[in-house]
Amino acid sequence: MYRILFTLLFSRMDPEEAHHLAFRWIRRVARVPVLRTYVAAVLAPRYEELRTEALGLRLHSPFGLAAGFDKNAVGIDGLAMLGFDHVEIGTVTGEPQPGNPKKRLFRLVPDRALINRMGFNNDGSLAVAARLASREPVFRTVVGVNIGKTKVVPESEAAADYVKSAERLAPHADYLVVNVSSPNTPGLRSLQAVDQLRPLLTAVREAADRAVPARRVPLLVKIAPDLADEDIDAVADLAVELGLDGIIATNTTIAREGLGLTSDPALVQETGGLSGAPLKARSLEVLRRLYARVGDRITLVGVGGVENAEDAWQRILAGATLVQGYSAFIYQGPFWARSVHKGLAARLRTSPYATLADAVGADVRISA
Repeated sequence: MYRILFTLLFSRMDPEEAHHLAFRWIRRVARVPVLRTYVAAVLAPRYEELRTEALGLRLHSPFGLAAGFDKNAVGIDGLAMLGFDHVEIGTVTGEPQPGNPKKRLFRLVPDRALINRMGFNNDGSLAVAARLASREPVFRTVVGVNIGKTKVVPESEAAADYVKSAERLAPHADYLVVNVSSPNTPGLRSLQAVDQLRPLLTAVREAADRAVPARRVPLLVKIAPDLADEDIDAVADLAVELGLDGIIATNTTIAREGLGLTSDPALVQETGGLSGAPLKARSLEVLRRLYARVGDRITLVGVGGVENAEDAWQRILAGATLVQGYSAFIYQGPFWARSVHKGLAARLRTSPYATLADAVGADVRISA
């Protein structure tokens, strides 16, 4: 049914407007007690074998929604109702900003992909922190908060901008993510260089500890798939050195060549970050490299090109304790998380591994 709805309605709409329409309906359903309970029973069944411990947190499963869908923490319960066992909100910046001019989101339907140049459009860290503080959860789900640099802030003042967001948002986050890998904020990706990343992550870690002295808020960094292999190794080593809790691999790519794209060339050449199926191979490659470098010392989160249970399973075998998706949600609709969970449970049952934790990184360890 969703494919018919997508073909007849959503595909004819501007992608950003279609997103807002769908998200409004998700939030509306989540406000109706009996209806949301029924929807969650259908779309969010629990599988005991998928229970996961990561970042000091207990989750119903390893599968969650990546940052970008709920930028402002307005629909967490609706997304949990659909079966996402962790929801990463954001990217949130120190100050509110409108993002880049529209049109800024494009569907590459034949490639099962998206291109976006949203530019961190969000309400700002103060407003989002207030929203999270006043939230009364209906469903238990882990909430990650992804923070980025305000566009007008120069690179020389980036750390202070991230610190501002961390101080405001850490008290309300189950984990915190430093996003230095979006291609849509000028100069942001240069912060992935280790000499700039070290003081930035140190400052954010200290800010989170000041803001929440009673507990350690897990801190992760999200990296781009376009990093050279030696830079991936350098980030991995830095994460271990600083005692970082995790790395999210990967963000969107600016690459277009060599991805086998078949969509309209005019769409393919739109500037912005490409996500979805074409990113699958590179994100998996980066994940394998990270796990080979860090092993079980830090938590890895696999994201990029995850379309189904097999993709999620491959991420786990490559070293991911948690797996995220986003673009496939647009194409597959509200039953997507349910399908991933069902397929993951089936794969674990027929695998040689007693638990999901045993499967994490198994392929990399075998090939080492």
